[in-house]
Amino acid sequence: MTAKRSDQTMKPETAAKKLAIHLAAAPEEFQNSPVTRSQLAELMAEPPEWLVELRKNGPHPRQEVARKLGVSNSGLTRGGATEPLTTAQISALLQAPPEWLVAERATHAGVQNENARVKAQRAEKARKRA
Repeated sequence: MTAKRSDQTMKPETAAKKLAIHLAAAPEEFQNSPVTRSQLAELMAEPPEWLVELRKNGPHPRQEVARKLGVSNSGLTRGGATEPLTTAQISALLQAPPEWLVAERATHAGVQNENARVKAQRAEKARKRA
């Protein structure tokens, strides 16, 4: 006889991160119970209406807000954006960017360009060695 294996579970916080949603905005049943890997896969494959709505309108978690604004998580903190933002709030910031957002986007772009330059330089050195 083979014992039935139980599906691994994760905390709701972990599942929310994997789904890129703000946990406090999710339904209570999601917030208060562990999520199995198969449930997570099902949520990703066929998201229910509440998940579609959260992903579309927010509020969005910090890393998602940073991605949508084109800045780092630290840049959000420096700019004073510490609370989750909705899609409408993010759009408003992009339409009329405050000074901090313009500066942080420039800083973030500079860091990304430098990282790409270093990566290309290392790849070139590795190619020459090979």
